[in-house]
Amino acid sequence: MAAKKKVVFLTGAGMSAESGISTFRDAGGLWEQYPVMQVASHTGWLQDPDLVTRFYNERRRQLFNTQPCGGHKLVAAMEQDYDVVVITQNVDDLHERAGSTRVIHLHGELCKVCSSRDVENPRYWQTLGPDNCEVTPGTKAADGSLLRPYIVFFEEAVPMIAPAAEQVGKADILVIIGTSLNVYPAAGLINYTQSGTPIYLIDPKDVSVPYGLSVTHIKAGATEGMKQLMEILNKS
Repeated sequence: MAAKKKVVFLTGAGMSAESGISTFRDAGGLWEQYPVMQVASHTGWLQDPDLVTRFYNERRRQLFNTQPCGGHKLVAAMEQDYDVVVITQNVDDLHERAGSTRVIHLHGELCKVCSSRDVENPRYWQTLGPDNCEVTPGTKAADGSLLRPYIVFFEEAVPMIAPAAEQVGKADILVIIGTSLNVYPAAGLINYTQSGTPIYLIDPKDVSVPYGLSVTHIKAGATEGMKQLMEILNKS
């Protein structure tokens, strides 16, 4: 039996927008309500951890009132025929809830909290659910430091970028969904594709593709775009 082709997905805010998750960068997005450096930077955390804690409590409440969209479900369904890895810039758990089994979170996970002193130590991770999604400001982790969101803040390194780049380098097909390709280092992942690897971009808007790579643009939202992609792949 021939090995399954490896499909790597790179997903961004447009993937979860169909589920009703507020995007940060579009008009009316979260950045217009909250200054980015106040709620999503290392400096902002140090200056006002209570505000940051409340902000992510609010994000969790929103998340647990949403469901995966059709696009999330179709990505998960691809695992029947392909070796699928999802690399997401999103911090929600909608890919996992839709059934995807291999998800790399570049920017952290909203459903987790961690030590503010030792962020990447799993001993101090806690997973929050719908019934305990809020953290009381001032709550301590097991090491005595403040409990903070397990989010990669601006001004912090992206620990999963190297594993993500490795997966992109092994891809037989790369599919980009709902990301502007403006946020680095995630946007640079496209440059790790091997020469000749087909790249598909699903986004209803025009997207400037870096590096002059040849990309097939499916100009549609996540769900409709995934339907079109599956038709294309079934014919190839």
